[in-house]
Amino acid sequence: MKTPNLNLDRLHREARWTQRQFALSVNRIGAERGMHLKYKEPSVNQWLKGHLPREPVRPIVLEALARRLNRAVSHTEAGFPAPAVPATSEMGIVQELVELGRLDMDAARRSVLGAGIFSTAMMIPNWHDAVERITAAESGKVRRIGDGEIAMVVAMTQQFSDLDYQFGGRDARPTAAAFIVNTVAPYLTAEGSDSVRAKMLSAASDLCYLTGYMAVDEGQQNLGQRYYLKAMELARAAGDRNAYSLALHGMSSQALQLGHNRTALGLTSAAMNEGKSIESNLRAFLAGQRAYASALTGDQRSALTFLREAETEIGRTSASSRVVMGHYRDAVLEYDIAQVKYGMGDTAGSVQSLKRYASLQNKRHRRRAVLDGATLAERQMRMGHLEAACATWSQVMDDYPFVQSGRADQRIKSMRRSLKPFLKNPAARALHERAREMLRQDVPRKAV
Repeated sequence: MKTPNLNLDRLHREARWTQRQFALSVNRIGAERGMHLKYKEPSVNQWLKGHLPREPVRPIVLEALARRLNRAVSHTEAGFPAPAVPATSEMGIVQELVELGRLDMDAARRSVLGAGIFSTAMMIPNWHDAVERITAAESGKVRRIGDGEIAMVVAMTQQFSDLDYQFGGRDARPTAAAFIVNTVAPYLTAEGSDSVRAKMLSAASDLCYLTGYMAVDEGQQNLGQRYYLKAMELARAAGDRNAYSLALHGMSSQALQLGHNRTALGLTSAAMNEGKSIESNLRAFLAGQRAYASALTGDQRSALTFLREAETEIGRTSASSRVVMGHYRDAVLEYDIAQVKYGMGDTAGSVQSLKRYASLQNKRHRRRAVLDGATLAERQMRMGHLEAACATWSQVMDDYPFVQSGRADQRIKSMRRSLKPFLKNPAARALHERAREMLRQDVPRKAV
């Protein structure tokens, strides 16, 4: 006879859920990672009586409780056996980074990374926490580093960033992961002056941020979150508040994409708490994102306040020295205005701002053009402007074959679903068929 799981029962009562609500929450989070779960009250009742959920489902149960309770929940606290793989917190930062990169660069093992889920209750390393684990790895073959090694890491990060921004990171990310494992990790534990080591840590933080962004673009949410956390830890070790706030910005953007608006607002607020210690360019990006998160959470006054702050910062900004961060300029402000309008329910105003934004944007950046064009078309559809949406989608489809992006793939699939009720319209039918052919052929990519 099973022993009742008193730990799980205690958490269930703390959550103030019915068993049906518990099951539905687990099903929803499972859907986020592509698992079709159909749990109902009897399953939760069995868990409380001591039957263990299937091993792949246990992290989802923990995440459901964590989101409800607004704090992390461990296996032990829920009465589950500890996972077979030791917690990475027992490892040094560099070892963790190497292990993460090795999994990411190995196609045969990459499925391990898909087993995790984005967590709204992830423990975020505080800026003031002590950093003691950075020297935990062996130094390897590299005995001493200098400005040349830093310049090389920055230059490689720039190359990865250019590829990602123009075409998406599907093919570039495994190469970036290999570069982290084989080159950057040994540099992080090599000898060098305090100044050189700090610069190398900052450069590594930027590369981790970019690699996390590429993972998120491909739909690997847990992997992206893990890279962002490593970027934050490296930034703290470097004493680099800009890199630390940039990683928070990335995590906030990821949370917004997944619909966790209050989590996104909290992350952006934490980044902006660094105040004048971060450069104006980054403050402008953060203010724009905080404006959008505020709008989505119903705080229109704050949304407009932060939008004005972003606009004010434009006059103070210049192109950032960080290769992974663009320049906050009029086009970016117009995009943020569009997002805030949409968050406040003004879809028509958002469409007009997106059109102005498109007229100011760099046409070379095809991944950006696909995603932004998709956003415009979806909002035109929401307004009932089918013909205009089809025209916008047609432009998106012109750029789509050049792009390697999971987010872009999902937007095209979503477009086909949205057009199904309108297939009697010639433009909608032609577009639906064009997308079907591209997706069926796995989108043959054009030479660039």
